Amino acid sequence: MFTGLVQAKTAVRHLLPEGSGCRLILQRPSDTAEIRFAERVSLGASIAINGCCLTVVRFDAQEWEFEAGAETLSRTNLGKLVVGDEVNIETSLRVGDSLGGHWVTGHIDGLGVVSERADDGTWSNFRFRTTAALTRQMASKGSVAVDGISLTLVDVTEDEFSVALIPHTLSVTTLGKRHVGDTVNLETDVLAKYVERQLAGFRPGT
Repeated sequence: MFTGLVQAKTAVRHLLPEGSGCRLILQRPSDTAEIRFAERVSLGASIAINGCCLTVVRFDAQEWEFEAGAETLSRTNLGKLVVGDEVNIETSLRVGDSLGGHWVTGHIDGLGVVSERADDGTWSNFRFRTTAALTRQMASKGSVAVDGISLTLVDVTEDEFSVALIPHTLSVTTLGKRHVGDTVNLETDVLAKYVERQLAGFRPGT
């Protein structure tokens, strides 16, 4: 599990084909006083990359390596990465960690496309286009994970939703460099999924 509070951005160093999938090699981020990756990263550890949970298969002082299968590459924006691209990363939760965002599983539900970006100084309002199947699991003032970032929904229509981004979010995540037409990973609130599932079987009077 994750919280959607991105801990760092890092760059793609290599993309090596492996069968129908690939080996994704990232530059290891520098440790800071707040983020101690050395304590959280080990062989087999789960890391959210643009919100997609992947397993560490090799690591050293310079690089982290992951394997992404064909399904992951086709259903997330990881399949569109090129060397030099930046990605958001977050290590998995430990029992007792602070939950500053919302429950994020790291299982991407679908893709969205930036349909509008309106900058107001160092602030920005983004609108994303996606499917009605996903917007049914969204509500104004609820939560959504966009490229692994926990965000509060402003408004939701049948096939679009909007968010307002503060300068900090724009500077420490990849959203600061997103433009109209860019593709993002989306994960709706896990609680909304269960509510929709239960209501789907509800029949008035039963």
